[in-house]
Amino acid sequence: AGLKEDSFNVLDLAEYTKNRPWWRKVFAPSSGSSAEKYNVATQLVIGGVTGWCTGFIFQKVGKLAATAVGGGFFLLQIANHTGYIKVDWKLVERDVNKAKQQLKFHSSGNKMSPEVKSRVDEVIIFLKKNVILTGGFAGGFLLGMAS
Repeated sequence: AGLKEDSFNVLDLAEYTKNRPWWRKVFAPSSGSSAEKYNVATQLVIGGVTGWCTGFIFQKVGKLAATAVGGGFFLLQIANHTGYIKVDWKLVERDVNKAKQQLKFHSSGNKMSPEVKSRVDEVIIFLKKNVILTGGFAGGFLLGMAS
């Protein structure tokens, strides 16, 4: 009986990582914290730049959303005043009271669902592991909001 020789491909991980683009090295998922991978200056720069971009975008989108909501409310008031639409205030009052009751019901328990609690715990653990990165992000976010 003829035995067939098995051939195996060998993957050299050191060579593989050298050939990977820099953005995959920076943003690749890993089990460790950023404090284990990057020095303090790099963490501050990454956090600051991403925070500034997020803050800048948040500021622009926030202004746009406020303008849209305010403009929409203004148009509804004009339409109501001129008679194009009629508001059933008793229905509005009933729905507001129903919403108040729901809020009282949910806030009286003061307990988070297990899914929300586990997500909050994950975020807290991430923030503790990556304090410098988070600090840079917060500073960058405030600068982005101010610019």
